[in-house]
Amino acid sequence: MAENLEEKTLFSGEKVKVIGAEYEKGMPEQPHQWRGKIQSRQDMLKYLQNGERYWFSKDWYGSEKRKTPA
Repeated sequence: MAENLEEKTLFSGEKVKVIGAEYEKGMPEQPHQWRGKIQSRQDMLKYLQNGERYWFSKDWYGSEKRKTPA
């Protein structure tokens, strides 16, 4: 069972226990280097184009659909 349970109140007034934050406190020691994980220029361009398609496309993407255009 999780160690950091917090007690919250639902809209109905019922009290429930939920799991609290599970991240390490403080700042990361090094920044995340996403470019180091992608080896070739083609792979990097493909990664960026997919991201643009997700955020700026008028078509739906996967199981998500934007209700308002970007």
